[in-house]
Amino acid sequence: MENSLPAYDTDPDESDAYRIAPHNIEAEQALLGAILINNDAFDRIAAFLEVTHFYEPLHARIFEAVSKLISGGHIATPVTLKSYFDADEALQDVGGAQYLARLAGAATTIINVAEYGRTIYDLAVRRDLIRIGEEMHVRAYDAPVDDPPSAQIMDAEQSLYSLAEKGKYEGGFQSFSDSMRDAIDMAAAAYERDGGLSGISTGLRDMDELLGGLQKSDLIIVAGRPSMGKTALATNIAFNAAKAYKAEHHADGTVEVKDGAIVGFFSLEMSAEQLATRLLSEQSRISSGKIRRGKIDEHEWHQFVEASRDLEGIPLYIDDTGGLTIASLAARARKLKRQRGLGLLVVDYIQLLSGSGSPGANRVQEVTEITTGLKALAKELEVPIMALSQLSRQVESRDDKRPQLSDLRESGSIEQDADVVTFVYREEYYVSRREPNEGTPEHLQWQDDMERVYGKADVIVGKQRHGPTGTIRLQFEAEITRFSDLADRDRMPDRME
Repeated sequence: MENSLPAYDTDPDESDAYRIAPHNIEAEQALLGAILINNDAFDRIAAFLEVTHFYEPLHARIFEAVSKLISGGHIATPVTLKSYFDADEALQDVGGAQYLARLAGAATTIINVAEYGRTIYDLAVRRDLIRIGEEMHVRAYDAPVDDPPSAQIMDAEQSLYSLAEKGKYEGGFQSFSDSMRDAIDMAAAAYERDGGLSGISTGLRDMDELLGGLQKSDLIIVAGRPSMGKTALATNIAFNAAKAYKAEHHADGTVEVKDGAIVGFFSLEMSAEQLATRLLSEQSRISSGKIRRGKIDEHEWHQFVEASRDLEGIPLYIDDTGGLTIASLAARARKLKRQRGLGLLVVDYIQLLSGSGSPGANRVQEVTEITTGLKALAKELEVPIMALSQLSRQVESRDDKRPQLSDLRESGSIEQDADVVTFVYREEYYVSRREPNEGTPEHLQWQDDMERVYGKADVIVGKQRHGPTGTIRLQFEAEITRFSDLADRDRMPDRME
């Protein structure tokens, strides 16, 4: 037939020692032909099909030209495409401009165009899987000493995760108009959400006011000396976010989160049981010591049971594996997002993670690798990561023990990679430890100081990329390790005279 398309030799010769990557030339020809006879067919595949999905380079160039014409409001036909390919040698090899006419002539309908597009897309994904497998194979064989298996596993996991997430593996630049639409969507969501937050609510009024909630892709550092309440603040925020979780499940299988978040909590210091006990203590308002020893009365037992029922259904997942590397933490976080979803990740704490290097390696470089990895993971998963960090002992040697950015332990990369750096500071902790002898004037002054600071804590925002810094005053109940909003006098109801 005059309109028959040139045949491609897709079957390898029996003597070939290699296998040809999966592809379907006929599907590519049918799709291009369908678009050329009816440009409306382009809208059916434009959302998911890209130039890079085509196996035959000539077909990729034709699709690119078609996309430019249709997106620019022009008509794509064999005639309008001709000027794009006058000097294209590959097109000349298959018949020149007549090949474009034959593509259109061989197409009979646009009904199956979406199926053709999905076939081309699926085969491209299979080729990417083969490429990733070959890269893993070659790298594992030829890896130098300074390229440990953990790094290879992390890179392979990241490649596979990116491939599995629709629309993420293309990467590259995006237009400002696309970025602007994302910003408008974020502002609209903040406008519609209770409290007007663009990020995930911490459940603490003043903290939300200063931070605007926990923002997607941000690395948020919560730092402090031991006994300041870092873990308590992190568990409070994790619980508040998980308890507030609300989502709409659509018919196409997508999930739209309306409030709160599914939370993943890496507890490298405490066991999952200890963390659960702490959460139960916070919510039942019974000290964890009484819970552990079983010294609770009947009324407290009912409180405890009620709190456990409230906690049972919240989407909070705890991994208490000790000694994790940043590579294994990233792999577990990706798995959690794929299997259950993920909106907020908490890591307690940075100094208990290890890098991919050998034991005894330079610790500053190792912490740099960890913080860089956490920031990259936050961007990849598009969730805020709250990572806890110890402060150096130099805080204790100062008269003013309020922490500063320079106190971040072991690496300036923590400050550099973080989008937000906060410090937990409880003056009560230091005042209570310098009690003078009773009956002295100094003891009376100490009592006044204790009354002033008792049950209060400061969360100092020392750095924030997209907002102001400042100090947030919170209430802290040490017995149940619970942070809450401070009832300031200007927020109290007016007194009745």
